[in-house]
Parts: sequence; structure tokens; C-alpha cells
Amino acid sequence: MTASTIENFTEQQWHQRSTVEAANDLGTDLEAGLSDAEVAQRQERYGFNELKGQAEKSPIVRFLMEFNQPLIYILLVAGIVTLLLRDWVDAGVILGVMFINATIGFIQESKAENAIAALAKSVTTEATLIREGQKVRLNSRELVSGDLVLLTSGDKVPADLRLVAVRDLQVSESALTGESVPVQKVTNPLATETVLADRHNMAYAGSLVTLGQAKGLVVAIANQTETGRISQLMEQSTSLETPLTRKIEQFSKSLLYVILGLAAFMFAVVIGKGGTWTEGFKAAVTLAVSAIPEGLPAVVTVTLALGVGRMAQRHAIIRKLPAVETLGSTTVICSDKTGTLTENQMTVQAIYAGGSDYAVSGVGYQESGSILQKDQPIEVSQFPALQECLQCGLLCNDSHLQAEKSQEKEGQVSVAGDPTEGALIVSAQKAGLTLKALEQEQPRLDTIPFESQFQYMATLHQQRELGDRHRIYIKGSAEAILKRCHHQLDANGEPIDLNREQIEQVTDEMASQGLRVLAFAMKEISAEYGDIDHEDINADLIFLGLQGMIDPPRAEAIAAVRTCQSVGIQVKMITGDHALTAAAIARQMGLGQDDYPLTTAAIARQMGLGQAEDTLVFNGKQLADMDDRALANAVETSNVFARVAPEQKLRLVEALQSKGEIVAMTGDGVNDAPALKQADIGIAMGITGTEVAKEAADMVLTDDNFATIAAAIEEGRTVYGNLLKTIGFILPVNGGEAMTILMGILAGTTLPILPVQILWVNMVSSVALSATLAFEPKSTDTMQRSPCRPNQPLLTKKLLWRILIISTFNLIAVLGIFEWVSQATGNINLARTMAVHTLVSAETFYLLSISQCIPSLFAYFKDRTQEIAYIPAIGVACVFILQVFFSQLAIINPLFYTQPLSFIQALICISAGIPVIVPALFLKRFAPLA
Repeated sequence: MTASTIENFTEQQWHQRSTVEAANDLGTDLEAGLSDAEVAQRQERYGFNELKGQAEKSPIVRFLMEFNQPLIYILLVAGIVTLLLRDWVDAGVILGVMFINATIGFIQESKAENAIAALAKSVTTEATLIREGQKVRLNSRELVSGDLVLLTSGDKVPADLRLVAVRDLQVSESALTGESVPVQKVTNPLATETVLADRHNMAYAGSLVTLGQAKGLVVAIANQTETGRISQLMEQSTSLETPLTRKIEQFSKSLLYVILGLAAFMFAVVIGKGGTWTEGFKAAVTLAVSAIPEGLPAVVTVTLALGVGRMAQRHAIIRKLPAVETLGSTTVICSDKTGTLTENQMTVQAIYAGGSDYAVSGVGYQESGSILQKDQPIEVSQFPALQECLQCGLLCNDSHLQAEKSQEKEGQVSVAGDPTEGALIVSAQKAGLTLKALEQEQPRLDTIPFESQFQYMATLHQQRELGDRHRIYIKGSAEAILKRCHHQLDANGEPIDLNREQIEQVTDEMASQGLRVLAFAMKEISAEYGDIDHEDINADLIFLGLQGMIDPPRAEAIAAVRTCQSVGIQVKMITGDHALTAAAIARQMGLGQDDYPLTTAAIARQMGLGQAEDTLVFNGKQLADMDDRALANAVETSNVFARVAPEQKLRLVEALQSKGEIVAMTGDGVNDAPALKQADIGIAMGITGTEVAKEAADMVLTDDNFATIAAAIEEGRTVYGNLLKTIGFILPVNGGEAMTILMGILAGTTLPILPVQILWVNMVSSVALSATLAFEPKSTDTMQRSPCRPNQPLLTKKLLWRILIISTFNLIAVLGIFEWVSQATGNINLARTMAVHTLVSAETFYLLSISQCIPSLFAYFKDRTQEIAYIPAIGVACVFILQVFFSQLAIINPLFYTQPLSFIQALICISAGIPVIVPALFLKRFAPLA
């Protein structure tokens, strides 16, 4: 085999090649496999079968990147200029603030990306193969393209294989394709345009063999496998910032130009008035420091961290801190179906037997539930045909249920074998039937395993009550069973002529509801037969009934979807499952319109003849044919996407983001990882989720409950509201400081507040007060508001008016106190000290005006069951103590150029801040922050 064969003959073509053609292209003997010499040559040229990730940036580089922010540039220049002016205290404080902010950011962002390593771990396994005519077992790392691999039940597929021989092979590909049930595999060539989930002659790395045996040729290893391509998609996915960080960055850039312009203006004014260069630089530095909200990053981090704690109590684990804020502004949730919106447990929901319809209550593999007729529980023993149908599903079955042993899944039940057979076991158990009792009455003698060419399974059982007769039970597709039947059981369990037309109509009705339908039949033969073959069941079967099953939606997920939709959050289902099944689940979930096309004909028409704009369910083939513009339109017109490949999930998320949506993506499989990483917030399932999905996600649901997302969104909105309050609190303080400095210099007076005093206010008093807003409880209308518009700027008109009004008040109060004290006493240090205290006093009363502290106190007096939001009061007390230290401690006075105050002077400062309550309450009424 030439190098170009491996490099250019892509996986997209392997499924259309015959087994002989594939072997020739790979240079492999279908009996003896590859030679050791050829293996060594290929390993040297193409490497080992292991996934490789990108090299990470060093910790030093990542730490230095924290300084790559516009506002930090200004602080850096200010610090350097202050150093050159030999103002060591101011320079130390400015540079110290920079270092603290950078350290906080570094710690927050230094969690290594482990998704690629998790992918490698998920596919590393042992493999059985044939080399030089000998069967050997090696680590899957040793495989090369062209190796001849043997698969058997329970094996994990070690690489992407083109199957060349199969025997009853079924492979679970749910983690890769989203398919709910194991896929029956074949060897015949398929059409070139066959989508990933329908390539039944391929077996993909990381999937699990649930039944049968096979032989396959390795056609892709390492990063060339489908799992490897997902790894590369994850590396290529853009590492998106969150909405708030984007807005803060945009605001920072705008503020950068404003501050630079004002600083240059200040420098020019001082020089123009005859000041020295040193005085000009100090004025410019003072203005720059006053305008920069140095404490904002620290407060944002505290607010987000508290949100993480509250979400953890509601079963949502935040892996990446900004995800807390992103939840509050989420506008679209893209959810995987299997295991996320649904139980990931096949469940029988409908039965047809003896000419009657029955329903089955309960979901999943738990025995709770019963058989219903006209919504009423029935005693199955009184319905012979129904009992025979259920008994057939239980006996003609090679799977069994088992209790989960892991601590995380304690109390849960799983199926060992085929999920479809697990559903049949549970439906029989709900009727009171047990396999142990039936096997004693009817021990199995022989089996015809399921084969795709026959579409049925059959078992031979001894009838101990009828010593001279044995019974064959058969289950399979309705088409395969009906053509072998001539009779059916009536309501009394007596054979009558087969009503094929009625049975086919019931089958179609079940299928139109997205149910997977199995038919059941039996045949009695002489006890002389100790085994059976296909000829024994080609005719004269007695039809017993039908059982329709589906992976049902979670009841709590339905309620959660309804909650999300009621607050303006779109929910979209993106699945690898069939369009019909997806449409049925979508109808039950309440996604989109009520009249989803649920008939087989309607879905078939959509898949072929329907116009894209009229289609409610898009499939992977349609998406592949769309350009980016058409795809963006499709995600707006539909909420359901079926048979979707991994890269298409990624495209769908990107299409929504291109429309300005804030996208949350939920999932649990390997196939979800790239989209989880690309989304503004990726949400993985903690119990059923693969390690790959968890590592790629921003948030993990510990209870695998879609409903937890609604709770997390509520917490996220609370956090987002608290962040807006924080910004609306800090920016007016900086605005007041900047305006005070600006007016002081323009008026030709001494600086009312020094840079080091401004840093005290910004980094100590403001942080201590604003941090209390992070503890604000959720308001009563949190989940009644629509999501924040993604394109809404950080500085809205309401916020700008708030900043202007409060800043103006701060300017009047601070400048007024400074001028009055300085003229009355001539003591500049005393005037500056009282000016700082006045500013902090105004901050304090402003905080109490926008927080829930005082309103909650009044609510408590009316209803003693209400909680008091007391945290702001604690913040006020802490700031009071800090301000006492600021002016009254002798050790601090020389550092911040302050002077002790008398009781009357302190009282004047406090009183000067009280009037801010009036404009604050006005703004709270007409321009609320959240």
C-alpha cells in the first residue's frame, strides 16, 4: 500500500468500498493480516494509535497575558511614571494593585484543558487482531492502518474499522452518534452520501460491541478516527469569552481612550497654567487612577465564586467561573436528546394483543408501573393474549437487568445487553411475570440468534405441562413476523385467522409516534425436536402481539423546557437519532409548534420533497447541503435537528452565535464535546456523561436532570443582576472621583484627593461595600424577566444617566467639603481626609439605597418568615472600622497623608453623604439596575 493510499483515501470513502477493494487498498491479506515488518514500517511512518493534543502555554506566558488588558496599560504607565518621579508609596500601591489583579486572573484561568487527554483515555484499550496468520492481543496503541481486528461482545472498538465479516454484530454508538439503541452491522458497500450514523458497515473507535462477533480492517487510527476528528474540532473551537467579559472589554477600550484624552488634557492644563512637568504628570496620573475601576475585577470574581457555591447546592457544578454569569444571559439551550432530555432507557409504552390496545406506565428500567387499558390498571392473567405476548418478550431474550454498583449510580438499574430487550423484561415484570419462574416452567432448549438478514430471534422451550410438545417463541420486525403468520390469538387466547391489515395499521400508528415496534409470535412443535433452524419458523406462526417502545422524555425535563420557554429562552433538540423519533420526543417536550409532522409519510416527505423553510425537523444530510447563511436561517425556523454529525452540532452552535445568541449546549457523549466547548456555556451530565464531555463543559449536572438547568439559570440571573448592581455602584464612585480631580485642576485649586487616597477608596472601601452585593438574594421576579439582550451594551442609557447623576452628587459633596474645610482651616491634609470620608459616606448610603437590605427589613416586620438581607449592613460596619483606621491610626496617617478627625468633623462627613438617598431612590424607581 502506498503512502498516498492512506493519506488521501479518506474515511468518507471506505464505507462505499467492497471488503475486497478495501483489503486491496490497504494491502492486507484477509486471512493472515499484516506482516510484522509491514507493521513496523507503518508505525514508523504514521505513528501510534493515540490522540495528540496541542501544546499548552507555559504558566509564565499565561500570567503575563493577564497584563494584556487596556486599563492595565494605563495603570502600568502610571506606576512607571510615579516611580520615575520617586513617589515610592504611590508607585508601590499602583503596581501592587496590578499584581493582585493579575494573580486573581491567573488563578481563575490556570485550570488546564484536559479534554484531549480524556479523549485519549476513552479509546485506549486492548485489541485482538491477526498478524502473520496468528491471533494476538495487543494494546490498541500498537494498531496501524490495515490491521485485521477481531471483535466480540463486550469489546471496545480500538480504531475505525471497515467491517469485512460479521455474525449478529450489534454496536452501541450512542456516545458518538446519539443513537439510542445498538446498531446492527453489515458488510455490504453503502452509498457515498450515507451519513455517519447510517454507515452500518463501519465500526468506530470508542464504541462498544453489545452482541455478536466481527472481523474488520483498520482504516483510521489516532487523530484520523472519528473520535480523533472530534479532538481536532475541540482544538479548533474558538475559546469564547462570556457576554459580560466581552462588554467589559469593549467598555475598557472605550474608557482607555477617554482616560488617555483626559489625562493628556490635564497635563496640558497644568503646563498651560505654569506648572512643572512633574506637577503635570502627577495630575495626569491622579486622573487616570481615579477613573479606572481597579476593584471591579476582584468584586466580579467574588460575585461569581459565590454563585458557584449556590449552584453546587442545586446540583450544578461550575468548572469555569465565568459560566455563572453566562447562564444569566442565556438565550438558547441546544440539548442533546438521548440521556439529556430523555431517560436513556428504552421503555415499552404501547402494547397490542388480542385485538386490543394497552398502555404501559412508568419509565426506564425500574419495575414501578403497570399495564393499563383505558387508563385503568388491569390484571394481566385475565388477558391470555396479552400475557402470552409479554411472556414471549421475556423468554425470547438474551439480556438481563442488573443493579448499578458504583456510588454515583447507587439505586439505579441498568441492562446488560440490548436496551430493547431490557425494555421487554421490564414490561413483563410490570405484569408480574418473572424470568426465573418462567424458565422453570419452560426451560430453553435452543436459540436462533438475531441476524439482520432475517430480522428476528427465536428460542425453543420445553413445555413441562405438555410433555409431548415444545414451543418456539419468536420476536422481530413486524414485517418479518407477519409474513410467517397465518393465525393470531383473540382476546380469549384462542387462535383465529390473521387480520394482517389491522395489525399493519396499528404498527404504522405506533411508528408514527416515534415508537420502535417489535412483533411477537409462537409455534408449537413436537417434543421430538431438540433444536430448531430457520425452516422450522418459515410458516404457520401464531401472532401474539406488538410492543412499541421509546427512550421517553424525563417528566422534569418537560417542565424545565416549559419554564425556559416562558422566560424567553429557546430550547432546541440536536440529536443523532432518527427524525421520526426526534419529532415524537419534540412533541412530548413541547418544542416549537403543536402540530409536528408525526406520520411516516410526512417525515419521508420532509426528508426528500419538502422545502427547507417548511421543514420542522432537519436531518444531517440537509444540514450538510446548506451553506452558512442557509444554516443560520434553519436554526431560526426549527427546534429539532436529527441524524446530526459531531461537526454539524458545532456548526449549529456557531450559526446561533452568529445571530448574536448566547448559547448553552447540553450533552453527555463524546460526540457532544466540540459543541460543548464552542458554546458560550457547555453543560455536561455528571452521571451518564462521558469524561470527555465533562472535561469540555463549563458546568456539570450532578443529577443528570435537565430541570437543574432552569434552577442554574435562576441562580445565573441572580448573579448577573448582582453584577450589574456592582457595576452600577462602582462606576459612579470612579466617576465622582474623576470629576472631582478634573474640576479641581480646572479651577486651579490643590488636588482634593491624592492618587494614593483614591486607590484606598477604590481597592478598600469600594470593594468592601460592593462585595456585599454579591450576597444579594434572588428577587421575586428573577424568572419572569426576559434574558438580557446579547447585543445590549454594558453602558446602557439608564446606567449612563445613573453614573452621571450619582457622580455629580459625589462631585458636589466631595469638592464642597474640601473647599469649605481648606478655606476654614487652611489644613489641606484635614480637608482631603474629610473629603475622602464624605465620598465613602455617600458610597455607603448609595449602597443601602440599591441593595435589598432595608426593603427586606421592612418585609420581615410584616412577615417574620421573610429573611433579612443583612450582608450589606455587615459591609457598612467593616467600612466604618476601616475608615476609622484610615484617619485615626498614626501609623497610617503618613502613608495616606491623612489626619485624625474629631467627632463633630466625622459627623459632618457622614451627614454630607445622606442626601445621595434622594437621587438613588429616584433612579431605583425609573432606572433600575436589575
